[in-house]
Order: sequence, then structure tokens, then C-alpha cells
Amino acid sequence: MSESQSNAAPPPGSGPPAGDGALPAPAREIGAGYAFTGPALDLGALVWDGACRPDAPVRLPLTVLNRHGLVAGATGTGKTKTLQLIAEQLSAQGVPVFLADVKGDLSGISAPGEPGERVRARAAEVGQAWEPGGCPTEFYALGGLGHGVPLRATVTSFGPVLLAKVLRLNRTQEQSLGLVFHYADGKGLELVDLKDLRAVVAFLVSEEGKGELTSIGGLSSATAGVILRALTAFEQQGAGVFFGEPEFDTGEFLRVSAEGLGTVSLLELPAVQDRPQLFSTFLMWLLADLYHDLPEVGDLDRPKLVFFFDEAHLLFTGASTAFLEAITQTVRLIRSKGVGVFFVTQTPKDVPAEVLGQLGNRVQHALRAFTPEDQKALRATVRTFPRSPYDLEELLTSLGTGEAVVTVLGESGAPTPVAATRLRAPESLMGPVPADALDAAVRGSALYGRYAQAVDRESAYEKLNARAPTPAPEPVREPAPAPDAPAGTGTGRERAEPSLVDQVVGSGVFTSLTRSLGTQLGREISRSLFGTARRR
Repeated sequence: MSESQSNAAPPPGSGPPAGDGALPAPAREIGAGYAFTGPALDLGALVWDGACRPDAPVRLPLTVLNRHGLVAGATGTGKTKTLQLIAEQLSAQGVPVFLADVKGDLSGISAPGEPGERVRARAAEVGQAWEPGGCPTEFYALGGLGHGVPLRATVTSFGPVLLAKVLRLNRTQEQSLGLVFHYADGKGLELVDLKDLRAVVAFLVSEEGKGELTSIGGLSSATAGVILRALTAFEQQGAGVFFGEPEFDTGEFLRVSAEGLGTVSLLELPAVQDRPQLFSTFLMWLLADLYHDLPEVGDLDRPKLVFFFDEAHLLFTGASTAFLEAITQTVRLIRSKGVGVFFVTQTPKDVPAEVLGQLGNRVQHALRAFTPEDQKALRATVRTFPRSPYDLEELLTSLGTGEAVVTVLGESGAPTPVAATRLRAPESLMGPVPADALDAAVRGSALYGRYAQAVDRESAYEKLNARAPTPAPEPVREPAPAPDAPAGTGTGRERAEPSLVDQVVGSGVFTSLTRSLGTQLGREISRSLFGTARRR
């Protein structure tokens, strides 16, 4: 799709007959609210009195996409196709896009679409000159679990706040984990993977290490036991592969092709659907890392990146107050760095009010109202829209697949009128590409050689193992969990054989080493709102 095609209004009368010619006054007023002068994305055509009006296109200005947005709707109402439609037009405008492919059906954005009767009918209805076309696409997978280039983060970079969420620690345990990271940062201890973190936690509750944190509160044996058990359970679920090196550089998401098209970065997630806390929190790490690295640029004529945060409700479920505050502040501030964020979920009530208030662009698909709880959510959703000539409560339950209620920020920053919209058909393939084609695309990527092979270089754990010739200490009893320990972490006082880490951290060599590691490496760590960091 060319820029001229994207910006041109559909010719009047190119769809089926709609009403009696001229738009009624209320519809004309709505249509005027979307008559922008600058570059914009074409979402679809206005629907009024049940008829689609291709002479009243509904559009989204490119300049306001860093003001964030929401794509919501019940399952099966067309949210995925809306993401695809927006992403391919952004790519055509030279804007890179990040998409999380939760269901495994978005890889088709890399290939031209297939014409068919339904596509032709939809294009005719909305006045769309449909032409098949794919986008330049990079495929990723968390830790290599899937077809894409592996995305990994070091434990140091992931930080204590996000790690506490995936480990499901309570507030007290999260604060204790923060002390562990603070100590490791200050001593230059490299937390590359989870075994490095276990070693430091074990040291800080050993006889030699107990005094290290005394001045800032210390680490109780009970809390350390909870953290160590949570880490072990986390690894047993196979999550350890997400942490390590080479660590992914989120700057890769900002690439533009030689032809000036924005690259679509597609993160495949079906392989980790049974770990929703992990993948939603990992997406937040990617966003926080971008915020940490990007310079302030203010308002641009087009964003540097648009980041779609799918299954957004998983991010907020069970989140602590501190975590929600960090999300709110990150979303508020990242717009000045040229990044737009779209949250994708079922209803606006899935998103906290503090975050929802910052989402200026809204595409609301149909909602179901089968239960009293559904009806309550429907009324709450209606109250989040500007006043409208539509009966929104009725409209939102009667929208068809591929239809939505839209309101966006205009070029002046003011909200546009609410518009019932029949959305355009994506021009890329609406479905997954074959697995062999996907594998070939991944192996042909310039990033494959950079990130595919995991590296287990010498870090804290290995250094300590190499310097620990002392005999094993006597077996110790595992401390009982604190009253604030999460359910299921165990309550028995079981006798255990000492591990190699126990032997290492119990040695005087380890104590001497950790006390001498206040290096420049440690001093160069600075942490973001989420506690994320990179060693520079």
C-alpha cells in the first residue's frame, strides 16, 4: 500500500448504495471530524442508520499515534484483524511496529493476502482499493520456544520489580528481592541467569554474608527461603531459558527496510500461553527497556515505534500498587520518546483508570451482555466515550465482526466524534504462514546469527564455583516460610544435602571476593522506573 493510497479518501459512491445520497446532518458532522489534512491511517467507513457510507472515511492521524490507544472487544469480534490492518498501514508509512502473536495467527502479515469474495465485498462496502501486499517482518520467540529469533534478558536487566511479579512474591518479599539486586549492583556481581541470583541470595543469609545488608534492613532466612523456592519452581516450569545471553537489544525494533517500510517485529507466544504472567511481564520489560534507552524527542510527525500490548489484562491482574504506578508513569512518559502503546483486551475495565485515561485513540469492537456482570461492564464502557448521537449501549451489542466504535485524537489533540465504523480488510494474509516458510524467514534473518545461540559465559555463579575449594559445610535445615509467603511454597522443615552453591557461598573465599567487587561495572548500573537496567 502506497502512502498516497493510504491518505486518499475513498471516492464517493464506490460502495453499495447507502441511504439517499447526501449524508444526514449528524453523520456529516461525524465525518467532518475525521477529515484530516496530514498523513493518516484509513480504518474504514462510517456506518449510519445501518448503511455503510464510503464517502465518510474514518481515519487516524499519524501524528497522534504516540498518544496511545486501546483496541477492545469480545472474543471473535475482529480485534486481531484490526491490529493487522493498523500495523500494515503503519509499516507502509515507514513506522516500525511491535506485535505479540498470542494465538499464532498473525504471521500472515509478512505475506500478500489472498483475494476472495468476502474481501472483495468488504473492500467495495468501504470504498477500499484493495491490493495484496505483505510487510517486512522479523519473527521472535521468548527464549527460543518457537520458530523465531530468541529473545532473552539477563536477570540484572530484568530487575527486581518485574521478576517479583513473575515469581508472584508479595510486597515484603519484593522489597527483599530489591535489596538483593541493590547489593549485587553495588558489588559488581553479574546476574546473568537464575543460578547467579540463587547464589547471591544464598550468600546473603549465610553466616559470612548476613552482615552485608544489616545497615539497610537485612534479608531474613524465611524470606530468602521463599525466594529460592519460587526461583526453583520457576525453573522447573522451563522458564529459565528466558534469562541469559546474548541479551536482546530492543533497538532492533526500530528498524526500517531499505525501501523505507517500517519493520514489523512479531513475537510468537503460543508456546508460552500456559505462563501468562511471564509473557505479559516480559512484554513490559521490552517496553521499559525502550523507555530506558530512547532519548527525549517530544512530538514527532510520526512515531518511532508503535507497540501493541496484547492480552493486556494479564499485565494488571494481581499487580501491586507499586507495579501499577510504574506502568502508569512509563506509559505517560514514553510518548515523549516517540513510542505509541496500544493495549489490546476484551473490555476497557481490564485497564486501570490511571492508564485508561492516557489512551486517546479507541477502537471498541462488540461486547456481549449475557450476564449482569456483562451488562455492568457494558454500561461502564459506554461512560468512557464522548457524548454521541448513537445509542452506544445498543450499538456495542449489535456490531458485526469487523465493525467497531471509534474515537481518536484529531490533529489538534481534541477527541473526534464517536463513529460506528465498518473496518477495511487487511491487505496481508489473514492467517498464519506455513511453518517451513516461517523457519526459512527466521534462518535468513540477519539477527539469527546474533541471537540464536545461547551463551553461558563466566558470571557470578561460575566465578564462585572456580574459587571454592573448601569442604562442604554441615547440612542445614530449610527455614520455615514467613507468614507472608504465597500459598503452595511449602511449610515443612526438610533436611537437604548441601548443593554446590551452598558450598561456594559458605566459603571464606566467596566472602572475600564479594566484598572486593565494588567495581566500575557495578557503579555504571542505573535502574529505570521498573528497576530494569543494562550494564553499560
